[in-house]
Amino acid sequence: MTVTEVDHDRHRPEEIRAVPVRHPGRWVATAVLLVLLAMLAHSLVTNPNFGWSVVGTYFFAGPVVRGLVLTLELTAAAMVIGVVLGVCLAILRLSPNPILSGSAWCYIWFFRGTPVFVQILFWYNIAALFPHIGLGVPFGPQVLHGNANALVTSIVAAILALGLNEAAYYAEIVRAGILSVDHGQVEAAQSLGMRRIQLMRRVVLPQAMRVIVPPTGNETISMLKTTSLASVAAVTELLYSAQQIYARTYQTIPLLIMASIWYLVLTTVLTVGQYYVERHYARGASYALPPTPFQRLQGMLGSRSARRRVPPGDVPGPLSDPLRRQG
Repeated sequence: MTVTEVDHDRHRPEEIRAVPVRHPGRWVATAVLLVLLAMLAHSLVTNPNFGWSVVGTYFFAGPVVRGLVLTLELTAAAMVIGVVLGVCLAILRLSPNPILSGSAWCYIWFFRGTPVFVQILFWYNIAALFPHIGLGVPFGPQVLHGNANALVTSIVAAILALGLNEAAYYAEIVRAGILSVDHGQVEAAQSLGMRRIQLMRRVVLPQAMRVIVPPTGNETISMLKTTSLASVAAVTELLYSAQQIYARTYQTIPLLIMASIWYLVLTTVLTVGQYYVERHYARGASYALPPTPFQRLQGMLGSRSARRRVPPGDVPGPLSDPLRRQG
C-alpha cells in the first residue's frame, strides 16, 4: 500500500449508520385500537342480547329470501330507469336549445331538492291527486285509462320514486363525464360530418365511461340501501320482511342485525364487481392498472419467498435492480 492510499484511507469519512425513525404515536394508536377491537369482539361473543342464534334461524328464512330478491329487483329496475333517463337528461342539459336545457335543469332541480322518502309517499298516494290515469290526445279524448290505485301499486310507486330520483343525480354524473372529454376530439368528429347522436354514441360516451363508471358503482350501492325506504309504502323488501318478523316475535335487534349482514354481503359483492368494471374501462390510460386482490396476494407471497432466498449479508437495495442501474 502506497503513502497516497494510506492518506486516502485516513481521510475517508465514516460510514453513515442509518437509524430507523421511531414512531411511538403509531404504536400507542395501534395498541388502543387493538384493545377496542378486543372489547368489541368480546361484547359480540358474550352479550346474549345480540341473539346470534336468532340471526342464524331467520337468515335463510322464506320471507327474508323473498324480501332479498325483491330488494335486488327494485335496485335493478330503479337503476335502469335512472341510467337511461339520466343519460337523456345529461344530453338535454348540454343542448344549445334553451328550452331543452332549461327543462332538464328544472327536472334535476326538483328531484334533487326533495327527499326520496317524500317522493315515495307522493307516488304511493298519487290516487288522491289523480284518481284516474289516462293516455290519449293532449287536451282531447283518452284512449286508455284506468284506476290509479290499480296501476300504481306499492312496488310501482317505489320503482318510480327511486328511478326518477336517481335519474336526476345520474344526469349530473354523465354530464361531468361528457365535459371531461377533450373538446378537440368533438371538433374533429364534427368536421367528419358526424351528427350529434353519432358523436355522443361513437366518440364522447365511450371515453366518458372512465369518469362515469366509478360513481355509477357508488350510486348502485347507494340505491341498494335506499330501497329500504320502500318499506314506508308497504313493499316487502328485505327490511320490511325483517320488520314483519320482529313485529310478531319482538326480537328486534337480532332481526335488524340479520338484515344488516345481508346488506353488507350484497354491497361487498357490488364493490368487487365495481372494481373489475373500473379496471376494464381504465385500460389504455396513462397510469398503470391497480393490481387485483389475487395479484396483491401473489405479490406478497412472492416477496416473502424472495426474502428467504436472499443471503443475510446481501439485502437488495435501490441499486439492485439492473434497470434502475441503467437509469
